[in-house]
Amino acid sequence: MTSLPTPESPVRSATELTDRWAALLDPPVFTARSLWLAWLDAAGRMLPVVVPVDDVPLVPDHSLLSGLLQFHDAVAEQSLPDGGHLAMALCRHGAAAVRGDDDEWAKTLQAVLDDVLDGTWSLHLAAGGGVTALVPPPWRAVHR
Repeated sequence: MTSLPTPESPVRSATELTDRWAALLDPPVFTARSLWLAWLDAAGRMLPVVVPVDDVPLVPDHSLLSGLLQFHDAVAEQSLPDGGHLAMALCRHGAAAVRGDDDEWAKTLQAVLDDVLDGTWSLHLAAGGGVTALVPPPWRAVHR
């Protein structure tokens, strides 16, 4: 039996964040597309809440991104006074191999979030029984 890491266990590397997603989403097999949101504080501790957003589109649209940013800002204002990291997992059905629509998610999020969140975000893909980083976290987001 595998035990999940506690939120108090800090994530200290990009590999540890991938492992954390794999543990949280075990088994990483899905029947519909969703985007899961989690936050790490400045010390790398994951907040004790993970939010799934169900039925997301094949590629992100303006209203989804606007809502995502508003929700992130509310969480950050209340729970991340010293800054933090938005960790996301795109979950979908099908094989684990990265597809064109997965790349579109990464490119669209990079175009919007890199400036707004100052690079303090990441995106993983969970599909076909595997978890892989599409946009790895910057070292500074998980360094402490």
